[in-house]
Amino acid sequence: MDHAKTVELRGHLIDQGVFARVMDDVLEYSGAYSIDRFDVGRHHTDESYVQLTVTAETAEQVERIVMRLQTHGANPLDPGIATLKPAPADGVFPEDFYSTTNFDTQVRLNGGWMDVRSSEMDCGIIVSTDHGSAWTLPVSDVKEGELVVCGGEGVKVLPLPEPERSDPASAGFEFMNSGVSSERPQALQVRQIAQQMRDVKARGEKILWVGGPAIVHTGAGKALEALIDAGYVDLIFAGNALAAHDIESNLYGTSLGVDLDKGHGVPHGHEHHIRAINRIRACGSIAAAVDQGVLTGGIMHAMVKNGKQYVLVGSVRDDGPLPDVHTDVIDGQRAMRDALPGTGFAIMVATMLHSIATGNLLPASVPLVSVDINPATVTKLADRGSAQAIGVITDIGLFCEQLAGELVKGYRRE
Repeated sequence: MDHAKTVELRGHLIDQGVFARVMDDVLEYSGAYSIDRFDVGRHHTDESYVQLTVTAETAEQVERIVMRLQTHGANPLDPGIATLKPAPADGVFPEDFYSTTNFDTQVRLNGGWMDVRSSEMDCGIIVSTDHGSAWTLPVSDVKEGELVVCGGEGVKVLPLPEPERSDPASAGFEFMNSGVSSERPQALQVRQIAQQMRDVKARGEKILWVGGPAIVHTGAGKALEALIDAGYVDLIFAGNALAAHDIESNLYGTSLGVDLDKGHGVPHGHEHHIRAINRIRACGSIAAAVDQGVLTGGIMHAMVKNGKQYVLVGSVRDDGPLPDVHTDVIDGQRAMRDALPGTGFAIMVATMLHSIATGNLLPASVPLVSVDINPATVTKLADRGSAQAIGVITDIGLFCEQLAGELVKGYRRE
């Protein structure tokens, strides 16, 4: 193998399994490696340092491997200068464009490093014509002639700092230490999430909720409504279903035709969701329905009443849909992306597809909690790049009730 490049990485490489993943990725991409230097930290608080030479049969293959290793925080020892090429057409990157991670990234131009704005995975890096700024951009939004960073030269990825341990001496074997566990004490998890939300609000940052219709089905709508009124919901991402079933429950007292107080279906209840959608379409929008006195309660009413933002993005399964729903998913994606600046915490409740979509848009620096009865939801989030995801495996209704009890003074469900 004639082509080689040396990379370096530092951190808690052994106990966090980073070094093993780096070696696995080199081999998976049909490369080879040699360890040139390995300084192992002597204490739990010490970082380790590695220099690794990666070899492959072609220069292009080496570049691919190095770009992959950057997702683990490994960067070239000799970073070089970023290569810029113009986009050949609207919506098309150059063939060898640099594909971003969701970690903070820098590019090297004019002899210095420059931060890349808006960290997001699976995008390109665009540099202004004066080389004074750089930002991520999805391929669908690039314009012909915009300058795109190509190859791995002159790009540095900054991994997240290791989480602090309250007792470094206990950093070995631990029970319930995975990102997904149904056996952690739930009351403690809820208190920790509540405190994190208080901290986010104290910093003046936004709390994003990503919700599925199970919030309404499980009777958790009242708890979420109380959290909105108390200021712990600044932004909601959802599909047509959450809003439609919330509105149905407030117009007809049912969710998918099931009486939420009695727990059984009602005559002609299967029609209620489409009749609710039709009522809102006649008003023109959810906000207009609130203004006209048609919609007088519920999650969406609370969002409008409190001046909070929501982005609803639909799918091919939708009935109606509601007039506020983005039916072009790329337009919806753009609306979600535009709403994210200032977000300091994300909580994803009972929705796999919207959670993964939102995780793809979020920087790795934004903490996110996924709450679902199904552990696979959290696992899939992490597998798709949202490594910061922490899972709470529980009933959605109970979780929202407990969280409202922690955060909303005097909260008690009627």
